[in-house]
Amino acid sequence: MKRIHLFEFEDFKWFPDFIRDGGTDFLGFILNITKFYAPAIPIMEKLIHSTGHKHILDLCSGNGGPVEFIHQRINPSLNLQFIVSDKYPNFPAYQQLKKRTNNQVDYYPHSLDILHPDAEVTGIRTLFSAIHHFKPTEVKTIVQNVIDSKMPVCIFDSGDKHFGTILLILIFHPILFLLFTPFIRPFKLRRILFTYLIPLIPVYTIWDGVISILRLYQPKELFEIAKTSDKNELYEWNYGKVKNSIGMSVAYLTGIPKQK
Repeated sequence: MKRIHLFEFEDFKWFPDFIRDGGTDFLGFILNITKFYAPAIPIMEKLIHSTGHKHILDLCSGNGGPVEFIHQRINPSLNLQFIVSDKYPNFPAYQQLKKRTNNQVDYYPHSLDILHPDAEVTGIRTLFSAIHHFKPTEVKTIVQNVIDSKMPVCIFDSGDKHFGTILLILIFHPILFLLFTPFIRPFKLRRILFTYLIPLIPVYTIWDGVISILRLYQPKELFEIAKTSDKNELYEWNYGKVKNSIGMSVAYLTGIPKQK
């Protein structure tokens, strides 16, 4: 399937934060209960062992759900410190996440634009379910920023780019919203209102979910973009797909600065 870059509501600055947060809270909840990113853990552990980095800066974190999942299951002896961040940060979710993890997952206190990041923040750069939001030229900029920071990077996203995945979203997401919305934390009355009575959150999330599939990159596409940025071959790049326990694919691209 050819990549089509149609619009997603959550990318717009004018889009209401409480509606956007409702969608990212739902997505984080579903990714966690399905253990979608479990295959990312051994990939990250291998990269951490090879680089020695103990800090992780997660970019475009949404509600921080994937980071919480990784934090709960990655080898605790690594003693990692996580920071979540976003251009449109979901601070209520981040504050709850910091509390639940005894400060092991902290958050960047301001908006952090991945295209103009704070180079002073050190740590492995991670992205979960985010890279598809960016056009190829923007992905190239993101990779160049990583190279300039001299930090390792792990990019993870869905690897199931076909019409069957779109059909699953259209069928199951309305059901999942109806069943699970009351259990999403932190609990918000506005989330209930704009899910059941005025269903703006489900409508926008389903639209954005479908468009996300159309926007997905194949791992080799990400690798080729990375290589165009890394003209001096300063990084060792690896890419591929791995299956999770629900039979879906996780696409990944990792980059590690080469030893001089």
